[in-house]
Amino acid sequence: MTAALMEPTPSTSSAAVIINDDKRRTSAEADSIGCVEVLATVCSIVLMVLTLPISLFLCFKVVQEYERAVIFRLGRLRSGGARGPGVFFVLPCIDNYCKVDLRTVSFDVPPQEVLTRDSVTVSVDAVVYYRIRDPLNAVVQVANYSHSTRLLAATTLRNVLGTRNLSELLTEREAISHSMQVTLDEATDPWGVQVERVEIKDVSLPDSLQRSMAAEAEAAREARAKVIAAEGEMKSSRALKEASDIMCESPAALQLRYLQTLSSIAGEKNSTIVFPLPIELIGPLMNFTSSLGVQRTTAPVRPMAPPAAPPSTTTSTSSPLGDPSQQQSFE
Repeated sequence: MTAALMEPTPSTSSAAVIINDDKRRTSAEADSIGCVEVLATVCSIVLMVLTLPISLFLCFKVVQEYERAVIFRLGRLRSGGARGPGVFFVLPCIDNYCKVDLRTVSFDVPPQEVLTRDSVTVSVDAVVYYRIRDPLNAVVQVANYSHSTRLLAATTLRNVLGTRNLSELLTEREAISHSMQVTLDEATDPWGVQVERVEIKDVSLPDSLQRSMAAEAEAAREARAKVIAAEGEMKSSRALKEASDIMCESPAALQLRYLQTLSSIAGEKNSTIVFPLPIELIGPLMNFTSSLGVQRTTAPVRPMAPPAAPPSTTTSTSSPLGDPSQQQSFE
């Protein structure tokens, strides 16, 4: 049984044979390419020597401090990495190179129509800042790193904003920008591109939604204003109650308050000054008038005298129980 397990199966043996054939073919191609490369290099050097000193202008290249040169010889990447900054040497006819700018590059993401999580359609645009971290990967791994980064930024903007509500989109721009920056940096890392910063520039809302939000904000502000006014009235009433209690304990405080009011009125250069009369001065007068009113209401009412009779010359023969006034006049 052990021997049976150790014997290779037909499929395993065929796979091993295929792998070995590929390795042999690759090594043979590498040897042939190496021979061609050596022959082409020798011919290039001979041509450079024959065309001296004109060939020196074609062989020496210069790159700036913020640039790097990626050199290919017969289509194969040269060892040693990117060249620069400064002067580097290339062989004519067999070497070509690509310059890569290492400075930070910024571009505007076109406005994107985004449907938020709460089903609101908004138009959002952003700006992206990136730079080349690895010049070799930026040239070898992707055909056009700038165009690819722009397309990826527009797609990422729609994907990230589609998972947020409108309120979050308006109030949490910094968090959304950071999330986009992390997502873009992870996607462009194999290309040798590092996304440094992402900023959301503007969020355009429909006109009807803007009017609705403005009305909502105005109503909320009015409600807060009414609450603040009510709290102020309550505090002012409490303060007035405390002030009145203090003035009741000291009657002179009310007079001092009158004088203070007069001083403030006089400072405003008014032509008319209203002088408040203290209650202590008119108190006795009010008591006197009230006592007079009480006496008038409580005094008895005298009966009216009958009208006097006209004088008469005749002698009265009435009884002695008559009117005493008449008797006196008769006597």
